Amino acid sequence: MCLTVDIHTHIIPEHIPNFREKFGYGGFITLDHHKPCRARMMQDGRFFREIHDNCWDPQVRIKESNHFKVDVQVLSTIPVMFSYWAKPLDCLAVSEFLNDHIVEICQRYPDRFIGLGTVPLQAPNLAIKELERCMQMGMAGVQIGSHVNDWNLSDENLFPFFEAAEKLGAAIFIHPWDMMGQDKMKKYWLPWLVGMPAETSLAICSMIFGGVFERLPKLRVAFAHGGGSFPASIGRIEHAFQVRPDLTAIDNNVNPRNYIGKFYIDSLVHEASVLRYLIELFGSDKISLGTDYPFPLGELVPAELINSMDDLKPDIKENLLYKSAFNWLDIQDISMYIDSKKQREIIV
Repeated sequence: MCLTVDIHTHIIPEHIPNFREKFGYGGFITLDHHKPCRARMMQDGRFFREIHDNCWDPQVRIKESNHFKVDVQVLSTIPVMFSYWAKPLDCLAVSEFLNDHIVEICQRYPDRFIGLGTVPLQAPNLAIKELERCMQMGMAGVQIGSHVNDWNLSDENLFPFFEAAEKLGAAIFIHPWDMMGQDKMKKYWLPWLVGMPAETSLAICSMIFGGVFERLPKLRVAFAHGGGSFPASIGRIEHAFQVRPDLTAIDNNVNPRNYIGKFYIDSLVHEASVLRYLIELFGSDKISLGTDYPFPLGELVPAELINSMDDLKPDIKENLLYKSAFNWLDIQDISMYIDSKKQREIIV
């Protein structure tokens, strides 16, 4: 039976404490529930984003998932909630609050949701402790940002965290955030259109050139948005490695192309020809359905692109729709999800 698993969905609690009041400084997100089933995300009184109840209500999510025939959603926080800029213990408190919320939902609906936590990566020791707690509570891993303040993911300060994730068997989902060059991209939604793909490529290149994948071959990492601009740039990246190793190979002398297939990406590229290229480049066993639900820049009809590609063989579609996801998450027994799907089909 072919399942549909969406590894890229975001969730937030319906009610968020006033962290500004609690900690004594600003920058934190609050929710203004100004209409039924709708809320404004606010940051120090400034409007950030309008969201609907499918962003916090698991029953609404399940109803919509049933409509679109999505069997399992992997839940992660909205990246603006990472709060890496905050004081470490304050960020830990925010992370604990968000993680407890996701765990509670996953425990209520274990056949429909799988949880990823968030951690205070600006303090790697605290991040490791919260990662351990996440795994103890039954989460599959964590979502992290494409950089941590002034640290790229190659920074040695972060290596102990990645080392702990490998040891614990935690899946890592890397999502762009705090996009580079925002001051020069104030119009046309360019931070999301230009900055996000660049941020994802920054994260991938940092982990490759920094030797993270080389030193931690069992680390299971997935990158959002089809790997951003990295797949289209791999020729340039490899060429730079070959002609200027003095600049690129200073921490790892392995060709960057060798790491293709050593990490996962999601399928969120919006175009069949691009997805075909990614399948050829990475292999379908390293690509998982991701929609960015419930946001408008994501795939509005989950798996529509994959299901529309009639030229894809059944085994490739199975990889894209669920097998790669479960492999990345290291979930071996999927009988619960299959049984749940069967029960829903009987009811229908």
